Amino acid sequence: MKEIIFTENAPAPIGPYSQAIKAGNMLFISGQIPLTKDGALSGDDIQSQTRQCILNIIAILESQNVNVDNVVKTTVLMKDLTDFPIMNTIYAEYFGDSKPARAAYEVARLPKDVLIEIEAIAIID
Repeated sequence: MKEIIFTENAPAPIGPYSQAIKAGNMLFISGQIPLTKDGALSGDDIQSQTRQCILNIIAILESQNVNVDNVVKTTVLMKDLTDFPIMNTIYAEYFGDSKPARAAYEVARLPKDVLIEIEAIAIID
């Protein structure tokens, strides 16, 4: 069984996809770009954009009564990997001790020309 997950505490999808899909005890969170729940872009620097992506993930997790400790894997897509150390510092503020598996890639372009997109997979207890 799969269940479409939606919370008003994260931005609505901007295309034909779901914020997340729950399948069994797994939660697959779509790539989150730095939009606020109202759909506005959150800043034009890597710090604010990274923070907003993670806050969106947290909002989706909280809608399922779990937190970042339940995240087992993330994928980070960045416009410029020279920003990786800055992103990594902010990422560690939120995921520090839980240390999910992670992949990071530099990509040519992201939706709405943002600097970063982060997706996550979590286990729901």
